[in-house]
Amino acid sequence: MESYFSIDIGGTYIKMGVVNDQGEISQLKKVNTPSTIEALMDVMDHYLKRQINIKGVAVSSPGAVSDHGIVYGSSAVPYLHGPNIKEMLSERFNLPVYVENDANCAAYAELWEGAAKGKKDILVVVIGTGIGGAVIKDGTIHKGANLHGGEFGYMLLNTNITGDDDVWSRVASTRALVKKVAKQKGLSNIQELTGERIFQLADSGDNICIEALEEFYHILAVGIYNLQYIYDPEIILLGGGISERVDLIDAIDEKVDAILAKIDLSTIKPTIKFCHFRQHANLLGSVYGYRKQIEKRIND
Repeated sequence: MESYFSIDIGGTYIKMGVVNDQGEISQLKKVNTPSTIEALMDVMDHYLKRQINIKGVAVSSPGAVSDHGIVYGSSAVPYLHGPNIKEMLSERFNLPVYVENDANCAAYAELWEGAAKGKKDILVVVIGTGIGGAVIKDGTIHKGANLHGGEFGYMLLNTNITGDDDVWSRVASTRALVKKVAKQKGLSNIQELTGERIFQLADSGDNICIEALEEFYHILAVGIYNLQYIYDPEIILLGGGISERVDLIDAIDEKVDAILAKIDLSTIKPTIKFCHFRQHANLLGSVYGYRKQIEKRIND
């Protein structure tokens, strides 16, 4: 059985663990995200020294990750952007290194042992403070010509475009939901409200929250409808904190049905399910991506 060192780099914490080729995680450790790239490598080095028979290093990173190891774009971990992370880690640890975007890693986890196991063409939509995701084509991540494959949040749903606030991320994210309800309730401090609290208030009969959620579900359904007809995946998986709501898919399904009822040309209904993996998805998915990379080299 082969084992790999996996690290998930987040803006607040990093998670590290040993993942074997059966998708089992052991020796899990979580620490605050270091403030420099040197400190990050020191933390990884300290962890790796205690491991034996590690075949390689698999990294889940924020940002637009190129195949050659440079992380483009921006994120909550600025020092990742610019240097060739893959080369730096490989030289430091004398091991093969794989680096991939965090949303793509989450998608790979679903493909390996999750809700998309056995499928080839899938979309993963991650709904949080923004909307992102991943595209899987023929069992492999599709990054696109500019590393923007899966950036669903940039999609426009309105022809009356005024600026950034018109993209899907700004109108269908949990942040957008909170801002809308806070404004309607006249709250001066938006920190007084959370997405979870809005759901609680709606469950207790708050009409403002009920109406805001109905529109929220509708806008999500419109975007998902578009994605289905753009890509025609076998399945669309939903992730992010909002996926904790067990009634979310039923609510979106209802809105999709309403859309389909109005458009005679539409005959395909998206198959929507939740992502299976939660907090450890990126650790698993980075290792799956690493193994696919090695297999490809062998086959080539």
